[in-house]
Amino acid sequence: MNARRWEKLSLSEVAALLGNGDFPWWVAGGHAIELAVGRKFRSHGDLDILILRRDQHLVREVLSGWDLHVADPPGTGELRPWNHEEFLGLPLNGLWCRRSPSTPWSFELMLDEAEGDVWFSRRDSRVHCPIDRVGCVTSDGIPYLTPEVQLFYKAKAHREKDEIDFNAVLPLLDGNQRAWLRGALNLSYPVHPWRDRLEERHE
Repeated sequence: MNARRWEKLSLSEVAALLGNGDFPWWVAGGHAIELAVGRKFRSHGDLDILILRRDQHLVREVLSGWDLHVADPPGTGELRPWNHEEFLGLPLNGLWCRRSPSTPWSFELMLDEAEGDVWFSRRDSRVHCPIDRVGCVTSDGIPYLTPEVQLFYKAKAHREKDEIDFNAVLPLLDGNQRAWLRGALNLSYPVHPWRDRLEERHE
């Protein structure tokens, strides 16, 4: 089924494509955790990129000529074409992107919330931080979500691959990162098993 066929862009290809736009973006998902860790440690079936909802039409200009579909309703696997002038509000948050209807999917754009200079999680507006603290940048210029923000999004599903990612990056989280993630989990997932592990002593 073409809706499930992937031929991911490389991170450098994504950077070359989205770097032409005047908006922030960040590599998300397991790729973001690997960038934080500094090495590859598992396979990935897709590629997620986070953008701010308010920038969606700026992104569309950069992706002019691409075939873009909305996950609607979210989480069901159903896709529909993104109408040209349509503004995607909540609960819509996923855009699947491919070069043409006959090619595999290249990446998925995840839409998140912002007001002024503050980022808010689309899942829980109580979880927030300054936009300039949402991401980091690799030495070769690839922006990616900070591990604490990405782990917050992974906490909802808590799949085997999420546990692998958590274990890989946990030793690298400093006290501020652990405190932010603990606070976010306390708000949204107060009985989550990661909470206790974030309290463990670290060097």
